[in-house]
Amino acid sequence: GQEPQSGPRVRDTEVRSWKEGGPPRPQGPQARCALGRRCTVSEKCRCPHPGWTMTPPRNVVKIAIQMRDAIPQLIQLDQGRLPLPASLSLVPRRWSLTHSERYALQFADGHRRYITENNRAEIKNGSILCLSTAPDLEAEQLLGGLQSDSREGRREALRHLVPLASDMTFAREVISRNGLQRLGTIIEDGDDLGEVLALSLRAFLELMEHGVVSWETLSIPFVRKVVCYVNMNLMDASVPPLALGLLESVTLSSPALGQLVKSEVPLDRLLVHLQVMNQQLQTKAMALLTALLQGASPVERKHMLDYLWQRNLRQFIYKNIIHSAAPMGDEMAHHLYVLQALMLGLLEPRMRTPLDPYSQEQREQLQVLRQAAFEVEGESSGTGLSADRRRSLCAREFRKLGFSNSNPAQDLERVPPGLLALDNMLYFSRNAPSAYSRFVLENSSREDKHECPFARGSIQLTVLLCELLHVGEPCSETAQDFSPMFFGQDQSFHELFCVGIQLLNKTWKEMRATQEDFDKVMQVVREQLARTLALKPTSLELFRTKVNALTYGEVLRLRQTERLHQEGTLAPPILELREKLKPELMGLIRQQRLLHLCEGTLFRKISSRRRQDKLWFCCLSPNHKLLQYGDMEEGASPPTLESLPEQLPVADMRALLTGKDCPHVREKGSGKQSKDLYELAFSISYDRGEEEAYLNFIAPSKREFYLWTDGLSALLGSPMGSEQTRLDLEQLLTMETKLRLLELENVPIPERPPPVPPPPTNFNFCYDCSIAEP
Repeated sequence: GQEPQSGPRVRDTEVRSWKEGGPPRPQGPQARCALGRRCTVSEKCRCPHPGWTMTPPRNVVKIAIQMRDAIPQLIQLDQGRLPLPASLSLVPRRWSLTHSERYALQFADGHRRYITENNRAEIKNGSILCLSTAPDLEAEQLLGGLQSDSREGRREALRHLVPLASDMTFAREVISRNGLQRLGTIIEDGDDLGEVLALSLRAFLELMEHGVVSWETLSIPFVRKVVCYVNMNLMDASVPPLALGLLESVTLSSPALGQLVKSEVPLDRLLVHLQVMNQQLQTKAMALLTALLQGASPVERKHMLDYLWQRNLRQFIYKNIIHSAAPMGDEMAHHLYVLQALMLGLLEPRMRTPLDPYSQEQREQLQVLRQAAFEVEGESSGTGLSADRRRSLCAREFRKLGFSNSNPAQDLERVPPGLLALDNMLYFSRNAPSAYSRFVLENSSREDKHECPFARGSIQLTVLLCELLHVGEPCSETAQDFSPMFFGQDQSFHELFCVGIQLLNKTWKEMRATQEDFDKVMQVVREQLARTLALKPTSLELFRTKVNALTYGEVLRLRQTERLHQEGTLAPPILELREKLKPELMGLIRQQRLLHLCEGTLFRKISSRRRQDKLWFCCLSPNHKLLQYGDMEEGASPPTLESLPEQLPVADMRALLTGKDCPHVREKGSGKQSKDLYELAFSISYDRGEEEAYLNFIAPSKREFYLWTDGLSALLGSPMGSEQTRLDLEQLLTMETKLRLLELENVPIPERPPPVPPPPTNFNFCYDCSIAEP
């Protein structure tokens, strides 16, 4: 049929019989015959079986609706013209139910979220929904159950309340009906220390997590009662972790209530919880401990850490948590990272303080450092000398120590490292006196151009260690890269300096360096330390062994190997070959990225208080048409595609946002963000009805960030421009080029192709193939 130019919109009443006894025919531009042709009213359909169908409107979705103890119904839901109440008003009538306002729809899988105007666009063709009680009536009914005189009645109401509390619509209804106050009353009364109390705490946490009510509004008696549950012994095992989690949120959100928690919860009690062989309890106790430490002043934090170290917390963490038989959870790894950062943060005041040349104590420390190296030479020969002669002798000895100026105070005025460098030198001289004397005397007896300056090297090494260990930098909100070595050794930073300064002397001799090579030597030492720290050695001795095995020659070999992996020959024929190989290899990388998305990844939700106790899983469907995702519990096995409740069609995806452009990063404010949160954040904008919505991610690592952004860019038809793609492409190009040139090994490839010889002067020649050669 012909495409009509214009016509009235099709309505069910506008039908006309096409022929006698035939089926009714719709009119208008949307009318289609059984063959799918569009025909006008004046045409005669030539279909062998005339039957007319209507093209369904784009906003109509076909869904299934379930109801308890009833037969499911298949309906068509108009998402475009009518508001949600009007669209759903006819649904209860299919089961002969009256008062449609008493009912609401929920997603049948996942957390059974209520469907509202905000999320109705998530309903897709084939969605399964369930008809349930409206959230206001459900909230009223469950809150009434909380006031039941029967303990069993309260328990049953709480069992139904907890899974619904994570839904924002239901949570608002509960909060508006003073649900938090009723739960608070149950928690404060404490009549039942078992399941009822545990369910009440869990429901309270879920409701507060939505941010509708501020944690600062909690009353002091309520917080003290929760503290009692932390300090008590006889109760259900599930109560202390929930109470600890609630107090952690209070401490992070309210400084005033945080001080109350700090005064009411003894550190010894947290140590008791940490020693219980229960990973969940240990994790929540460590979370509250780090929250209390973060909220304390620098002086209080030092006192608290000193007390915890006296109670052997470090040894317990090293033996029973780090080296536990059970694998460590991501949340515990993050809290250990925070604890390590707070330990190293105690060094920041010394690092930021320059040496005071008028301080008698600091001048005496410098003299102790000098006398420990030149005791015999300086003191015995200096006896009876004049003051000027003694000052001249001291200045010369400070020069031998490696200070750039005769007055060492001028060298230590640099911030950083400030007084921290002096602390390191004193620690080395007192705890390794023989190594200290050998270092100084060995270098002072060398020729001037080959001596390794101890003081200058110590100052620069202290700066280097502060940079590698991020001393003085704010804690990352997602990092987990703590070093087990720091929990296996007292004075870990100073001990690490002792290893590093001896490594500096060893590398200096291996490089046969002079004073002009100082910066080059420090670059090599930095690489040695960084490579060894990246291996995460479990003890200082293991670190010492590994870093000493990484000699200057080994560093050069590693550099050469990495350079060979990264570099390729620049001959034009090779460059041309690489350009021809790029499209094929980029297709291979694209295929690998999509396969990784199909495998799926476990992401963490970061709330306004940076808590990381919620997980969700996202993956790409095998046909690359849907992103499927949903919440899951920590430690659970990866879910199947059928169990993931949420879906996002790839066709609805609009753009990929990264870094500061992501809405979930912008909303939290740039002033309080750490750099790594920007680097790991990405979002997908997609169409949800007439509005633009976002699916937000925080990648667990930089590699996952690259893989996911590449895969999503491939789905959107955009180029994959991540650093990981560049490295993968370079590696594949190098391997493929070497394979192609394998037969040309040791054959020089010219920069230019050989010249084509000129044509012959004439073409008067031929060859008769029919003549056989004798």
